[in-house]
Amino acid sequence: MKKILFLFITGLSFSVSHSQEVSDAMRYAQDNLTGTARFRAMGGAFGAVGGDLSALSVNPAGSAVFSNNQVGVTLSNQNIKNNSNYFGTQTSEKENSFILNQAGGVFVFHDRSPNSNWKKIAIGASYETTNNFDKNTFSAGTNPTRSIDAYFLEYANGVELGTINNIPYGDLTYTEQQADFGNYGQVIKPVSNTNNNTQYTTNVPAGGNYYHENVINERGYNSKVSFNIATSFKDRLYLGANLNFHVTDYRRTSNFYEENYNDLLPGYTISNLDFNNEQYTYGNGFSFQLGAIAKVTESFRLGLAYESNTWYELYDEISQSLYTTLEASTGQPINTSNNPQIINVYDPYRLQTPGKFTFSGAYVFGKSGLISVDYSIKDYSNTKFKPTTDEGFRRLNGDISNDLTSAGELRIGAEYKIKQLSLRGGYRFEGSPYKNGTTIGDLNSYSGGLGYNFGSTKLDLAYSYLERKSNQGFFERGFTDGANITSKLNNVSLTLLFEL
Repeated sequence: MKKILFLFITGLSFSVSHSQEVSDAMRYAQDNLTGTARFRAMGGAFGAVGGDLSALSVNPAGSAVFSNNQVGVTLSNQNIKNNSNYFGTQTSEKENSFILNQAGGVFVFHDRSPNSNWKKIAIGASYETTNNFDKNTFSAGTNPTRSIDAYFLEYANGVELGTINNIPYGDLTYTEQQADFGNYGQVIKPVSNTNNNTQYTTNVPAGGNYYHENVINERGYNSKVSFNIATSFKDRLYLGANLNFHVTDYRRTSNFYEENYNDLLPGYTISNLDFNNEQYTYGNGFSFQLGAIAKVTESFRLGLAYESNTWYELYDEISQSLYTTLEASTGQPINTSNNPQIINVYDPYRLQTPGKFTFSGAYVFGKSGLISVDYSIKDYSNTKFKPTTDEGFRRLNGDISNDLTSAGELRIGAEYKIKQLSLRGGYRFEGSPYKNGTTIGDLNSYSGGLGYNFGSTKLDLAYSYLERKSNQGFFERGFTDGANITSKLNNVSLTLLFEL
């Protein structure tokens, strides 16, 4: 009720699409390795292994490998550090978070009949935080050539001056709102003061060397609830399926600051500005999975799994503000403030993320250990915003098709047992989903862990390290310069399991 009242007081603006970007699609299309400590310690390479609560997220046939009922819970501590390099100036920012990473159970029903080839049925349910968005990024430095005026000009050119002067902010489209911010804050100015003017020019002094600071704070999560069923044929072939229900809750606050020290002019020009954006995206989705594991020999296993597209229905809320300072060679500085205190609430839209195939192999060394390899392939260019009849989504889907490509993911895991103690290690590599290989670069991850079997209770501990580079523009249109970011993620997970 408080949220509804707040929206009523501050105002509403409705539209189908606004400023969705390729990076918004990637936020939901990319997987993150989560799950039990054993799963994380072995790099997630469980497609042909099964017998782990998180193995079901790779290959749903894995629940039929269980011999007994099992329930468990996993807690994780995540620390992410983003190192930024913006035109030679290096900065860094950290964020630490503690989450309930996984919880679930598998219940096995055996068929003791000697005449039946279908030896058991396993039914499972699990919850996983599939992505933790909590992170901070701070970039600062001097751009030798480009100002944020290019952002406002990109949106304003083509918008009639009479539209942004005479129509209330809350009734403008997103494009018109950006033009309104630039014009009201005098970052840009119309070529002509007539209502039918559609051309604008910059009010930022030329000369380059614009000092920039960009602060991004992200919070939220993707989560998934899965319902699993699997069966075993002669204990040689395992078949399974998952129904997955996804929930997302994402908040992003950004502040962009620009300052320049160019010579003052007789007329007023921009000397500094603050541009603030707040985004809240929430919604839910659905996907399904099918999988099979074949026990070729007592030691050698092969796995194949398919994960469908995920179909999301998402809702966006956006609020913005702009503060500028204008100076001239004579006269006092002028400060402008444009904070409409309006949350733009947009109509729901749909996002379809791509499906994935996973091919797996594992070799089990009796009761002493195993080694496992998974390889997955996903075509990110198949990501689509809907309805496709929306002009903005057509343009964006074209950008997705042009910018993104297929990417492979390799996961390798090993486990060695010494009586009740298990030693584990893993490696994970994921290729860039971008054709240029730099907007989001390749991912490398190393992991290790320990496990101890107390009998009906098991305790597992894992540590994983991940590193990935990226270079995404501060803004998607107009001013697209951005910092080189190196993200380093350290994760510690603890799992407590009970056999029933």
